[in-house]
Amino acid sequence: MTLLGFTNASRHAFLVARFGDIYSKDRFDAERILRMYISDMEMVQRIIYTAAVESFRAAKMAYRQFKMRVRKTLSIGHSGPESLEDTVMDYIVRHEDLYDVQSSVNEVIRSMNINPKISSTPEFDFAVISGFIRELCRVAFSMQTLTPPLDIAFGMDGEFFSETKYHRSVDSDYTAALVAYHVWPALMENDVVIVKGEAVTKRGALVCTFLK
Repeated sequence: MTLLGFTNASRHAFLVARFGDIYSKDRFDAERILRMYISDMEMVQRIIYTAAVESFRAAKMAYRQFKMRVRKTLSIGHSGPESLEDTVMDYIVRHEDLYDVQSSVNEVIRSMNINPKISSTPEFDFAVISGFIRELCRVAFSMQTLTPPLDIAFGMDGEFFSETKYHRSVDSDYTAALVAYHVWPALMENDVVIVKGEAVTKRGALVCTFLK
């Protein structure tokens, strides 16, 4: 995937559409792979949601580090007429292929392995969905080069369900007020939802700690 030569608006549209494709297509491919090893559909959905969250986290960290290195290098001989920041951003967009996506994938899998909500599955390697994670990392990294950048919404089990942020999953209790778990994150721009995520609501879901 390369967005070289695209305007910010066209790159934005492309990446939002790609995020939607991952949700509507790639996610189900990942589900099929996971179901070969895990019979519990809730656990499968939790794994995929965690993979999405961790991919954005790892990609954003990698982007910050990459940008710092580029700024340090370009600042030595920078003389304009563009600002240093514009020059740095232009360089990153033109050289996104230098992003070490495999390091991010490895970081995501490491984080998933120590996540208590999903790491209890014995003799299972999250690397089976490394292709899914890789594509999420690439898209998340590219989203950081937009002005403004795109990010995903923070979600916790037991939070109050938001019609603004999420669609209810088909197996939800539609009268329940609390999120039992998340299926897919919402995509945000400047704290405004531009693509809804998906969540499962159930009666009896525990209220998350920060709401108590």
